[in-house]
This record gives sequence, structure tokens and C-alpha cells, in this order.
Amino acid sequence: QVQVEESGGGSVQAGGSLRLSCTAPGLSFADYNMGWFRQAPGKEREAVSCMSWTGETTYYTDSVKGRFTVSRDNAKVTVYLQMNSLKPEDTARYFCGQVAIGHGYCYASQVRTSWGPGTQVTVSS
Repeated sequence: QVQVEESGGGSVQAGGSLRLSCTAPGLSFADYNMGWFRQAPGKEREAVSCMSWTGETTYYTDSVKGRFTVSRDNAKVTVYLQMNSLKPEDTARYFCGQVAIGHGYCYASQVRTSWGPGTQVTVSS
């Protein structure tokens, strides 16, 4: 397994935007379904947004629909999460990893990747 590296977090005010990035040294995500997760203090890690390896299937948890967009670059070595109209309830540590995805579901299924340290997103009101 290869540990992923997340970046792009920070502190913003409500309504602001951030773009998170996920890479894995020496590993191409081209053949892997990838997703973003978040974990707030005292809460379980939840799937936020996922994309199939073809890009044809995406998943968004209800609370981020219309505000977050997942994407991957042409070389498929980076996965992004564009977060707009951020809310205080989006405050969490964000992680990326390999997933299983279908219509209406996404869950972690890490075969080639392992959890990285995550990147902190803090949204103030």
C-alpha cells in the first residue's frame, strides 16, 4: 500500500472556498476509484465525495451537494475536491483514499492506498 498525501486545507470564513489535492508518490490513480472523507472531533469518518476511475460515476453526501466538486487530472495522478460556499459544519480533517463506488453509495476500500495524515479544514462563522 502507498500512503496518500492530502493538501490544500486551511482556515476560511463561511462562504469561502478551498481546493484540496490528493496524491500518492509513485502511484497513479488512473485505474482506481478515489474518494474524499472527513472526520470531525468526536464523529465517525464519513464519505464526502467520490469518483470512479472512469470519471463516469460520482457520489456526494447530501450535505455537500451543489457546493463540492470532485475531479481528477488528465494524467490521473491527482484527485481534487473543490469546496465552495463552505459552512462551519464542514469543519473537519479531510482524507482521501481508494473507494468502492456505485449509484448512491461510496465507502473506503483501500487495496493500493492507505490513509494519509489528512488536511484540516476550519470554517468560521
